[in-house]
Amino acid sequence: MPEEPILICYDGSESSRRAIDAAAALFGARRAVVLDIGPALTAAESLATLSPLVGGATFEELNQDEALTSARVGAQLAEHAGFEAEPRAVVEAPTWMGIVDVADEIDAPVIVIGSRGLDKAHELFEGSVSHEVAEHAGRPVLIVPPEQRASRHA
Repeated sequence: MPEEPILICYDGSESSRRAIDAAAALFGARRAVVLDIGPALTAAESLATLSPLVGGATFEELNQDEALTSARVGAQLAEHAGFEAEPRAVVEAPTWMGIVDVADEIDAPVIVIGSRGLDKAHELFEGSVSHEVAEHAGRPVLIVPPEQRASRHA
């Protein structure tokens, strides 16, 4: 097996499960790090930290644990697909930065990430993690599109 693991981004979504399957089909059995990025604080948690009774570190630890639980599920899926998978979780904002940082740390030859298939308007307002990763990674990025639901030419 090649030495450097590929980096597979996993967040529990259908697009991230499709990314695992696509990576297995394209790259075969090899090492992989399956990564989920948790938010440092969600919007609700940010408001709660204004209270003197609640600490921000508590929420960050909970988000780290939740991301690791998700990454473990993704690693199990990756193992079923033929990878030697290691789960990894990071708490980072923006999400794309955490992905790029881990890719740099492990010197991943490729980053595999699913795409939600947003139209231009939604992408403008919601952002596209996959496009930000591709723009900033400095290494190959495989963006796996969502499954086509119906033919546009029918």
